[in-house]
Amino acid sequence: MIVRYWHPFQEVETLRRQLDSVFNEVSNAMDSPAAWTPAIRLVENEDQYVLTVQLSGIIPDSIDIQATRESIVISGERQQPEVPEGDRVLHDDIHYGNFRRVVNLPEAIQNDAVSANFEHGFLTLTLPKVEEVRNKVVKVSLKGQTAENPQELPEADA
Repeated sequence: MIVRYWHPFQEVETLRRQLDSVFNEVSNAMDSPAAWTPAIRLVENEDQYVLTVQLSGIIPDSIDIQATRESIVISGERQQPEVPEGDRVLHDDIHYGNFRRVVNLPEAIQNDAVSANFEHGFLTLTLPKVEEVRNKVVKVSLKGQTAENPQELPEADA
């Protein structure tokens, strides 16, 4: 008898990734003539988001970055290298041509303070959150508390 353990959350996550992939392909085909979509990684900390985009083989001057308060749009082109006469390409999985990636952000950013770094084929964007969005610790007074007996409130973890 074979016992198989069912992992419903893992299967749901796999299905979500597959659907995201399908919808990204469909939306890219409808929105623009983009030939491929670069992979991304979005990390959040207390003060900012850090967006890393995999763009190996791209000339930095061919990358266009546009930032709004709610999203980042990255576009450009990867040129296909010429094959010397007499040579044959036997296999090529590399995507060439135009690309475009729109990243919707969960919270607003200061789009005029975005910084970019391109190193080793990875574009890294630092996206500072707007001041109102950052988590702030605020002291809250309780009604009925007397001035003679103030209580220390423990600091909240942000």
